[in-house]
Amino acid sequence: MAGSTLEIKNLHVEIEGNEILKGVNLTIKGGEFHAIMGPNGTGKSTLASAIMGHPHYDITEGSVLLDGKEVLDMEVDERAHAGLFLGMQYPSEISGVTTSDFLRSSINAQREEGNEISLMNFIKEMDRVLDELDIDKNMAQRYLNEGFSGGEKKRNEILQLMLLKPEIAILDEIDSGLDIDALKVVAKGVNEMRSNSFGCLIITHYQRLLNYITPDQVHVMLDGRVVKSGGPDLAKRLEDEGYEWLKQEAGLEDKNSGQEV
Repeated sequence: MAGSTLEIKNLHVEIEGNEILKGVNLTIKGGEFHAIMGPNGTGKSTLASAIMGHPHYDITEGSVLLDGKEVLDMEVDERAHAGLFLGMQYPSEISGVTTSDFLRSSINAQREEGNEISLMNFIKEMDRVLDELDIDKNMAQRYLNEGFSGGEKKRNEILQLMLLKPEIAILDEIDSGLDIDALKVVAKGVNEMRSNSFGCLIITHYQRLLNYITPDQVHVMLDGRVVKSGGPDLAKRLEDEGYEWLKQEAGLEDKNSGQEV
């Protein structure tokens, strides 16, 4: 089964009058894993937030299409219903709502009325994924992300990903703050999602995540634009040589990057 296609066309985004994205073009198809790399402040997280409808970002030009439908015309919940998912860099803590209740409600929100997942089927599926991600089952009864360590929060994002089964996932620095064991577990969960019906955009600073999740394409963002794309070897070159050669190649060696929020 063919998956969805996300097309980002000439996307320009501002925050408080400061232009962050300056014409981003990118296409992600079902079955494809893409990675975006770049220094701090180049617009990577801005791209993720803008696609998902963060209210602080003003889209001044461009389009984001999911299977030909304009995402930018949708409310945030409609974007999730359409099959988009954001694994957040800094997941929010929600007191009073257990992880289990949040996950079951999220799954049922995607379903037609009368076709909600049964409690037994939900518990069975959640326990299976908890085991795969090496997550203590007691965590499901704790309030969502409240008191969680950084590693627990990131595993919880992947738990949501694996249970909600989106068409296209955007994973914003899911590797930040993880030790090597947690990184391997998170990568295993993402790799479990690989199929022709699932596309993924991974935002990361470091090659080390891409040692465990092999991307089909690697894109480099500088000064609010994608300035170079290539295969996995591009990420390895960036790890070895940094970004200066790319800045010179793109004529940006004397420019300051935009401020990313």
